[in-house]
Formats: sequence, C-alpha cells, structure tokens
Amino acid sequence: RKNIWKKKGYLWAVKAFSLAKSISTGNSKSFFVRQTNK
Repeated sequence: RKNIWKKKGYLWAVKAFSLAKSISTGNSKSFFVRQTNK
C-alpha cells in the first residue's frame, strides 16, 4: 500500500505542476472538473 501511495503522491505532484500551468493559461476550471469526475 505504501508503494501505491508513493506512486499516487508522484502523480499528484505532476498533476499539481500541470494545474499550475493551467492556472497561468486560465484552464484551471476545466482541469478541476476533469479531476473531480475521476
């Protein structure tokens, strides 16, 4: 389980980075909608 959480943590870091990029381009809302639907 800990390994899975480490992988998820890494994916979250990548998603957070792309989210920061999305905010600078104004696409944060669509990004969040996609994340919550998953």
